[in-house]
Amino acid sequence: MDVLVVNGPNLNSLGTREPEIYGSTTLADVEEGLATQGGAAGLDVACFQSNHEGEIIDKLYEAKRAGAKYVIINPGGFTHTSVALRDALAAVAIPFIEVHISNIHAREEFRRHSLLTDLAVGSIVGLGVYGYTLALDAVINRLGIWA
Repeated sequence: MDVLVVNGPNLNSLGTREPEIYGSTTLADVEEGLATQGGAAGLDVACFQSNHEGEIIDKLYEAKRAGAKYVIINPGGFTHTSVALRDALAAVAIPFIEVHISNIHAREEFRRHSLLTDLAVGSIVGLGVYGYTLALDAVINRLGIWA
């Protein structure tokens, strides 16, 4: 895999969960679009979603062993709570872009701080599922690939 796209808790219900906040596009739609976009640039994009913190951490270490060049991650609620996820991202040292479908800075106070942003290459918030497309465009640009 060249790029690992990780989605955290509750993103499996994308498209049906609070569509007024997260829209109606499903996670399968997002993943299909990223695979197509990455393939056009010659990248192997692997997608993973879990509601379990340990599974996400294990997947990051697996990506390190597999030689992944980048991670795109929407950590969901773990954004605000998971020191363990932060430590794993620091330990694997794979450059990553943090994506949030909603604008976390315009939501409840507890959602306004990310434990990951200062480690990230970049952060995309509030642009809906288009944020994933932008993140992969940024990865393609940073890798010097011109599709």
